[in-house]
Amino acid sequence: MLHLQPKKLPGVIEASLLLVITIGIISYFIIEIQSVPHVPILLGILLMIGYGFFKRMSFKDLQYGMVQGAQTGMGAVLLFFLIGILISSWMASGTIPVLMDAAFSLAGGPWFLAITFAVTAIVGVALGSSFTTAATVGVALIGVAQSMDVSLAMTAGAIVSGAFFGDKMSPLSDTTNLASTVVDVDLFDHIKNMSWTTVPAFIITFILFIILSPQQSAESEQLSNFQNGLAEAGLIHWSSWLPLLVLVGLTVAKKPAFISLAASSIIATLIAGLRGVLGWGALWGTWFDGFTAETSSDVVNDLLTRGGMNSMLFTVSLVILALALGGLFFITGVIPAILQKVQHGLKSVRSATLSTAFTAIGINIAIGEQYLSILLTGEAYQDIYKKANLARKNLSRTLEDAGTVINPLVPWSVCGVFLSGVLGVPVLDYLPFAFFCLLSPILTILFGITGKTLTPNSSEQNKPLKKVVN
Repeated sequence: MLHLQPKKLPGVIEASLLLVITIGIISYFIIEIQSVPHVPILLGILLMIGYGFFKRMSFKDLQYGMVQGAQTGMGAVLLFFLIGILISSWMASGTIPVLMDAAFSLAGGPWFLAITFAVTAIVGVALGSSFTTAATVGVALIGVAQSMDVSLAMTAGAIVSGAFFGDKMSPLSDTTNLASTVVDVDLFDHIKNMSWTTVPAFIITFILFIILSPQQSAESEQLSNFQNGLAEAGLIHWSSWLPLLVLVGLTVAKKPAFISLAASSIIATLIAGLRGVLGWGALWGTWFDGFTAETSSDVVNDLLTRGGMNSMLFTVSLVILALALGGLFFITGVIPAILQKVQHGLKSVRSATLSTAFTAIGINIAIGEQYLSILLTGEAYQDIYKKANLARKNLSRTLEDAGTVINPLVPWSVCGVFLSGVLGVPVLDYLPFAFFCLLSPILTILFGITGKTLTPNSSEQNKPLKKVVN
């Protein structure tokens, strides 16, 4: 969107006031009215169109801004559809069930809180959805904690930490794909670069949960029921690992994410068809409608009934509307006016990283919506990172470290409201124990200050910056 420059910029006070009013409207609808974000974003679009008319801009120019803004997300939209297909095909082939079964096998050991964190992390990566992980596996683990008389706040903190590790690092996650696409970074390069902050955060979190874990092992019928339900579905088979191996192999070979996801989906569908999981017509139909599980366990059915292009339409429509609003912010000069004022002080590694992190955190707190924190911050800071001689993948990493994982820590956010509802634990109770979500922004800010693990925008893309310039 950076090419959407108006002929005349508004004053910085006028631009800031309009941005605050728009964010205020979105915040009120999401937090107070608890509306889906689509509605207030559309109202924001109408407000910005009205502002454009007030500035004597033609609707043709305003429409051009919306179209150009939405166009920047087409790569993400196509990937989102493929993610829906991959999830449904991996369900049918047993790839996701076999990963879940392995995770549940781990859950019966000692170090309950640490294992809870690891299990939800594995399931989160397999599903690519923090919501689904928390609402299914998370609820079961809360039940285990109650039977063991373990702190529910600590258990919820471990569940949230693991679920958002998966949401952050899974190639199936919509936020992961969005963060990489909005700043034009290869998906797997983005995931690899996030390891610099994510792996240390995971290790520290795991150790902290080992220390806090009770001594007794977790023994619960709920975990056994999950595994029995998975076995009853008849999806677990040695061939279920093949689609995962294909995806890993293509990733190592540095093939584009679109090609990797498509190839793995086709392989998974063929495996499911040859094994007779579904008829060929029904099997290809799952690419749009998703996979539907039929076992005697309603909980397992909810866990396995997922995927399809249809399941991604909510996210796709939200992304298109948010990017259209972003295009209007640029074409009317609102964001360029603000950036012009502050970018003179954001030319260093330290200032660019800190400003990005605090902007993403601030949008999460103000609006309670992680998609907008990624979209607006990502679009606004691309030029600043270029001037600071930082590769774009540093920006996409910071967007996730300070955007994706912060949302569940905000009581009035979309994630916060959902998680506190399904887990039965208030956000402020589990917040001190959501170690992974707390450590991720701390580490990205720390690396921003020191310049460690940051990649310069030069031919030496793989070498970390050695010096920070203030």
